[in-house]
Amino acid sequence: MTTRSLLVGPFNRVEGDLEIRLEVADGHVSAAYANSPMFRGFEAMMLGKNPMDALTITPRICGICSISQSAAASAALGDLAGHAQLPQGALATVIMHGIENLCDHLTHFNLFFCADFARPAYAGRSWHDRAVARFTTMDGSATRACVAARAEILHIVGLLGGKWPHTLAIQPGGVTRAPTSRDRIRMASTLKSFRRYLESTLFGAPLEAFAELRTAEALCGWDKGDAGLFMEIAADLELAEIGFGPGRYLSFGAYPLPEGRAFAQGVWQDGALSPVDTSAIREDLSHAWMHGETAHPSKGETHPDEDMQAPAYSWCKAPRLDGHSMETGALARQVVDGHPAALGLAQAGSNVRARVAGRLLEIARTQILLEGWVAALDPEARFIEDVPLPASGSGEGLVEAARGALGHWTSVENGRISAYQIIAPTTWNFSPRDAAGMPGPVEAALVGAEVGEAEDTPLTVQHIVRSFDPCMVCTVH
Repeated sequence: MTTRSLLVGPFNRVEGDLEIRLEVADGHVSAAYANSPMFRGFEAMMLGKNPMDALTITPRICGICSISQSAAASAALGDLAGHAQLPQGALATVIMHGIENLCDHLTHFNLFFCADFARPAYAGRSWHDRAVARFTTMDGSATRACVAARAEILHIVGLLGGKWPHTLAIQPGGVTRAPTSRDRIRMASTLKSFRRYLESTLFGAPLEAFAELRTAEALCGWDKGDAGLFMEIAADLELAEIGFGPGRYLSFGAYPLPEGRAFAQGVWQDGALSPVDTSAIREDLSHAWMHGETAHPSKGETHPDEDMQAPAYSWCKAPRLDGHSMETGALARQVVDGHPAALGLAQAGSNVRARVAGRLLEIARTQILLEGWVAALDPEARFIEDVPLPASGSGEGLVEAARGALGHWTSVENGRISAYQIIAPTTWNFSPRDAAGMPGPVEAALVGAEVGEAEDTPLTVQHIVRSFDPCMVCTVH
């Protein structure tokens, strides 16, 4: 048996810093260790602050999912106060949040993931010339179309939130700006234009035709637009045979509205759906460069171990739900929501093709939701009310960022933040091992990946890592 150790990273085309140590035996990964090498410490920054400062500080964790952080912070403060957003304020919030998630999925597909298929290593494949024309970084026609469409739809966030990223519009009582009738017309027109882009370029057919596919076979057999090109490539490269995660999916439920969450909340495992019990979450610190004990995030602390002592190997903590690692993201959301094609994918196991297919499915479904939400805006209604915060108490804010389950937990004493903990999607997906030796989802998914003798940054490893769409700056917040 030939063995070697390989350090892969820092990765390009991921948000933030990431490196992964691989143990390779006979040309395949036998063990993987994911390291988030940059500590940022936002949780420590929050201590002693006015609770409302969370709405200003935590969105700065990330410049591509800042609305997710803002929505989670606002929800935690609302829970602290025992108060929900006004219905129209909640509607405006989910519109902004949905657009941000939609843009993240589109960016990941065109700029982060599919660019790998344009590499010279794939020259000679029947699809390679088309992949080069569509997905080459900066020059690909799909890349340019994506960037233009993304810039256009983000104007809706500007109308509702004043700016993107880091809007301050989302508050515990609603949103700070009530849209006018003219704004609603402009938003509807922008969404109509974005639909044309999706139907002509990404899907090559009406959105409903893709969103309403009933089986995994029909979804993965799609042959139109750039989605069809990806499915062709995925079949040829057998992307459904690599990157198997734990098969346990977590969703906090996306887009909370008075009538319920647009995508369901729950945990899916072994074909069964169960409710999310957030009291069963623990943050394991055994392999993180952190001092402290394993605890629920409401009791957690962030004290970095500056000596970086073994056996720790990452600044990322290891969140576990009832002792289990959980995969989260668009595929998890669609599985938990019960979409039949997503359930079919889950039955075959989480893998590289399934994660990307889940995002494509969610793009179509989210666009349709956005059109209905904008039509339901009532410019004559109230969009915000004042929500006094108690001097002491605690709150939990649960939302779904593009990459998955995001939670904020805050405690307040004498009008000041006494504790603040955040578990981001990539903290779940890229967690290190826990005290029981259980690897995080990406670490488990990398086992078995093929590594060529001359490869120092294996393509298969890159496909697996990018299929999770890591956001490392959120991980090490």
